[in-house]
Amino acid sequence: MSEGSAISSQERWYRLLTGYQWFVLIVCTAGWAFDTFDQQLFNLARQQAVHDLLGSATADVVNFYGGLATAVMLIGWATGGIIFGILGDKIGRAKTMIMTIACYSIFTGLSALSFSLVDFLIYRFIAGLGIGGQFGLGTAIVAETLPDRARPKALGFLQAFSAFGNISAGVVGIIFAQLVLAGHIQSQSWRWMFGVGILPAFLIIFIMLWLKEPERWKQAVAEGKISKQKAGSLKELFGDPRWRVRAIVGIILAAAGVIGLWGIGVFGVDLVQSIFRTNITAEYRAKGAAKEDQQFVALVFKTPGAVEKVSEAGILPRDMIGQDPNDKDAQYLLAAALTLASRKERVTLEGALKLLDQPWTDDGSPLAKLDRKRQAQTPEDRARRKEFVEKAPVEQTSLEDHLTRLKERAKNVGGYVQRWGSIQLLLFNIGAFFGIYAFSMVTDKLGRKKTFALFFLFAMVVTAFVFLTMRKWHHVLWMAPLMGFAQLSVFGGYAIYFPELFPTRLRSTGTSMCYNIGRYVSAFGPFLQGYLSGVVFAGFAEPMRVAGATMCLFFLLGIVVLPFAPETKDQPLPE
Repeated sequence: MSEGSAISSQERWYRLLTGYQWFVLIVCTAGWAFDTFDQQLFNLARQQAVHDLLGSATADVVNFYGGLATAVMLIGWATGGIIFGILGDKIGRAKTMIMTIACYSIFTGLSALSFSLVDFLIYRFIAGLGIGGQFGLGTAIVAETLPDRARPKALGFLQAFSAFGNISAGVVGIIFAQLVLAGHIQSQSWRWMFGVGILPAFLIIFIMLWLKEPERWKQAVAEGKISKQKAGSLKELFGDPRWRVRAIVGIILAAAGVIGLWGIGVFGVDLVQSIFRTNITAEYRAKGAAKEDQQFVALVFKTPGAVEKVSEAGILPRDMIGQDPNDKDAQYLLAAALTLASRKERVTLEGALKLLDQPWTDDGSPLAKLDRKRQAQTPEDRARRKEFVEKAPVEQTSLEDHLTRLKERAKNVGGYVQRWGSIQLLLFNIGAFFGIYAFSMVTDKLGRKKTFALFFLFAMVVTAFVFLTMRKWHHVLWMAPLMGFAQLSVFGGYAIYFPELFPTRLRSTGTSMCYNIGRYVSAFGPFLQGYLSGVVFAGFAEPMRVAGATMCLFFLLGIVVLPFAPETKDQPLPE
């Protein structure tokens, strides 16, 4: 080795980059960070959006459709990743990147205009198409433009700074939560949050003006025309045994991490929101809210035209507070009153009790939406609920005063819960930044395979621990970043490892296949989480916790496949 080579090998990776190479790294990092920004806006706003678009529904129903919305976006993500990955190899990385950014930013913005769950799901699917394409394109451009010795650390840098997109979404969520609490936004703050998601479209200007296609890609395309090896060929990717094994290994590695994040990790926001919703509800209960809500429900039955005013005010049955967490009498009675009104029937206590005599049926009424597990009331329930209305002291407060009180309470609860969900996301992604970069440091010493094994095991143990033990506000302050560190660390490995598995003519396609076919599998994760929470563990006191801990077993998939994975540390990119 020459003296100059020895000096070069000891030089820090970032000192090896030219001005243009820094531009490439920054633009691709920004594109991926904005991509994750849009993803996390969805995670923050998902539950409230589904809640508002469904109307009257319990937490279990909202959780189910929230999981469905996540699965729909992941399917779009996977589909877009494959389509745009192939296009990146065929027509160029920079051209295709413009398409992906336009797709995910515009349709995230359009999500703010949703008027039903159906069009919301359509917008999220199309936004997912663009989100899915960005990763494979960005990592391919960086891998092919930067020097080989700088490549692993630079790709770790790119993936680590995706956490800043997530953190930015958390900051946006906190800002809007404060606006809600201050009364500047009265309701549906999720629409404003999705509206902010259109901002990444401005990055397209910089890409169009200055980003060039990598010379390595141009050369590979030119050589492919002579040798008749097509860029972005799925036939070659899965037909050649060497690339096929690598693609399958990458797909399983990605599925383990992505299920871990999207089937478990993102529901950490929901877990925290559930904890703090319970906490603030308990505070209101201690201040006498249950008695006030009893008076309100009684007034609904005793005041002509009351149900119409309740509907106009946006008061929902699930907002009612009982004497204890298991007391749902006020919720059921208000839901029954709203159901009678929706059927154009006279709202009476006897009519409501007759409805509650029947078990749950899927008729789309407010009562049906409230509780899928509701059984027909017992004679004891009937007598207690009749007394609940008839003996309530209703003369103390007017219906209008109750409506004002309940709207203020709903605003405070929503803002409080949203703020803590945003704090959890912020802390989760601060931990993620360090976890991703830690992978790039450890893999430099241990190699790719041993580092994946270490961090998959760490993610499994930490995630299960957090889901089972997080209960207090101070737990969030250290458990959220710890879980972010553990879960996102393996994503640093994806950015480094996947581009090292494939030749230039297949790099964008192969990387996108690994990351996004894994997402087709992972789309099952949110659905399974919702199914476990809402059905399998529905009888448990806190089903989301048990479901999340159970699903941590998916991290083992990433360890099981490692014996078949090639070690690429200190190896040149394949051609």
